[in-house]
Amino acid sequence: MKENCYKFCLSAYKNEYSRSLRELTKGYKGRKVSENKMVSFDREAQKSAIRIAITKALQEFPDEAVVDLWGAIYRAHLFRKSGISNMEVISKVISADQSWKKSSGHAFEEMVKELSSLVLHGTGVEVILQRDLNTLIKANEIANEPRDISWLREQIKANIFDLFCILNIDGKKYCFGCVQAKTSIRDRVTRDREPSIHAMQSFFWSVVFVLDGDFLRLPQSETKSEQTQEVAKFVSMINGGSNEFPENGWHGMYVLSSKEQRDRIYPLTMDFDIFKSHALQAAEQWQKRRQWFDRKWKAD
Repeated sequence: MKENCYKFCLSAYKNEYSRSLRELTKGYKGRKVSENKMVSFDREAQKSAIRIAITKALQEFPDEAVVDLWGAIYRAHLFRKSGISNMEVISKVISADQSWKKSSGHAFEEMVKELSSLVLHGTGVEVILQRDLNTLIKANEIANEPRDISWLREQIKANIFDLFCILNIDGKKYCFGCVQAKTSIRDRVTRDREPSIHAMQSFFWSVVFVLDGDFLRLPQSETKSEQTQEVAKFVSMINGGSNEFPENGWHGMYVLSSKEQRDRIYPLTMDFDIFKSHALQAAEQWQKRRQWFDRKWKAD
């Protein structure tokens, strides 16, 4: 019965996907559909395919568990995208992808820490991992006021920030900055923005490192107006200045795959020089003029 369910769901999914895609593209006869538009059409067609397939499957197999029918449609979707029908193979690929995302993310955090430590050596400022800050707080080696300590504990518990900036003054360690490190931030920018705003509201320096900054690049073709609007949205989420996002979401974003500065978005080379300059300015501002260290503050 399960194989019959899968075959039925596969057929229903494929038929609706093809029908929906034909409908979406029928106005482009004789004209090339842009890559960005095809991505949008593909998403719409597959949403329709999932919806129609589950509806038909529920009617055809009323005694089957909904979760099993949903799983059969998931198999159909994976087959269309990958051409692989063997779920054991697919599971291994998914597991490998998830493992890569987790390991590569941690490796990127470590890289940011190592390169920051090299460039900041001897300045009294350092960047440490979240687990290191947790160890220092537990050992009572962070000299911030109790309100700060309480707030930092909350961030550690929620696993919000990946790294933290430490200022050494007369043998005491103070945490003055919160850092997010993302190999790709496109799909998470909204979720990551809110904690950053809270950090700035608590008078901490809040910045983010991004490995893949392709989502910030303007398209070369003027026909990709939707992509241009999407880029503008992401840029305003960082810099502010739009009706939807009037204020900045970070003090700064450092992008390793970008060559162009756009207000608070800074291209970062492997020497980390611009980050060093900003970190030292932020440390001084936090130490001497913290009451004015709000989200409007910007490094020179």
